[in-house]
This record gives sequence, C-alpha cells and structure tokens, in this order.
Amino acid sequence: MEPIIMMVAMLAIFYFILIRPENKRKKQAQEMRDSLKKGDVVTSIGGIVGKIVSTDQNTIIIETSEDRVRIELTRWAVSTVGVQTGEQPEKGKKEKKDEVPTDSVDEIPAPEKEEK
Repeated sequence: MEPIIMMVAMLAIFYFILIRPENKRKKQAQEMRDSLKKGDVVTSIGGIVGKIVSTDQNTIIIETSEDRVRIELTRWAVSTVGVQTGEQPEKGKKEKKDEVPTDSVDEIPAPEKEEK
C-alpha cells in the first residue's frame, strides 16, 4: 500500500511542478496570438520586429521598415507583442568597477631570436 501512495504523491508533484505551469504558459501565448490586431508591434521567434498591417485566421502580414518591406508570418511564429530587447532590467545589472584584479599574471617575455 505504501508504494502506491508514494507513486501517487510523485505524480502529483510532477503535475504541479512541470505540467501545470507549462499548460498555463501555452494558454497565455495562444490568447496573445489570438488577440493580435492591425497596428500592433510584434517580435517574431526569429527576432523580426514589425507592425501588423493585416491579419488572417492563420497568418499575419507585418511591415518591418519605413521602406514598406512586408513579411507574411504564421501566427504561431509571434513571440511577443511589442519590441523585445536584449537589455537587462536596471535592478538585475551589476556595475563593474574599474579595479585592477589582484591575481593578475605577470607576462613572460618571448625568447629572443639568434642571428646567424
């Protein structure tokens, strides 16, 4: 009886730690993709940023520059609404100080070549 209880407990832990959060993320991403409309600025999973100019049931057309370059993407290829940047938030950044490391290695001079 005890091994059965342990198996049920492990399955419950597995469900609440791995499966449930992943299903929530998928649901949020699908809701975001379903709510895309003309004029939204989106970032694709490939990093392409553009403004939506038209939408279809399964695809969107984005304009990526002022030269009116248009790209057709499937809805599942949209990563985020808005411009995604690679910068870290200010609270997460650590400031680097201009200090000389104390454990620096001395340079070894290269051997001189002999002349013949």
